[in-house]
Amino acid sequence: MRNYVYRGMLAIVLLIGTLTANAQKIDTINLKKGHQLNTAYLNPGLKQYLVYFQQPKQTHTLRFWLWLRDIKKDMRDGEAVFNISQHWLGADSASYRTVYSVNKASDFSPVYHAESNGAKTRAYNWYLNKIAGADTIAGNVHKTFKLDFTEPNFNWNLDIETFEMLPLAPGKTFAINFYDAALSPPKYVLYKVTGSEVITLLDNTKVDCWKLYEEGKSPNGSTYSETFWISKKGHEFLKEEDEFNGSYRYKIKMPAMTPNLMVRFK
Repeated sequence: MRNYVYRGMLAIVLLIGTLTANAQKIDTINLKKGHQLNTAYLNPGLKQYLVYFQQPKQTHTLRFWLWLRDIKKDMRDGEAVFNISQHWLGADSASYRTVYSVNKASDFSPVYHAESNGAKTRAYNWYLNKIAGADTIAGNVHKTFKLDFTEPNFNWNLDIETFEMLPLAPGKTFAINFYDAALSPPKYVLYKVTGSEVITLLDNTKVDCWKLYEEGKSPNGSTYSETFWISKKGHEFLKEEDEFNGSYRYKIKMPAMTPNLMVRFK
């Protein structure tokens, strides 16, 4: 009888040890733990990406966008911040979209976020404990929006920049508290470093990258997966491959020789 009890207790101890070991492998990334993101890795400047969709049922058709992300360092209320502007350009002017976000340079906590698509603008002031519609922005359709947070979170629209600042390493898993403004409530999303791969850029340069992987379910119940390639040396997002609803999406960083289309928006 004692042997059975001993074995049962031993099994429980081993199980607890295994669960504890697994739990220790997950790095929880949130703003309660201080400066977990290395903001020194985030390089200001314009980055352009080719984004295209492939649907297997439409074998001879591709949908293309040019995605521009411009990162600038600035001061706001006496504090250093990152101002990040996004422009989505496609063949149809109706799909043109702009995003503007402000984050503290110290820990990348969100301060402000605005999106415009057509004539609609959605703008928010973002705090550690809540988000609220910016009532001073003309035409803001979400000026009365408000949501209290149980804990601070990161802006999911800036996932690419967030990944570039992570301490990526073999076997690492990150639980990041993300929020997509005015959509589903904030939640922790698991991202796993699944290995590394040397990829060849458009200029035939070979770059060793970490592969960061995430999978989950969309609000409609369909499954999706995302894989991101982040360079080991420069901590730069270079490539993304997504699969959802039987379709595929790719994002490829364009070389520095790509014409600067941001001058058209000044």
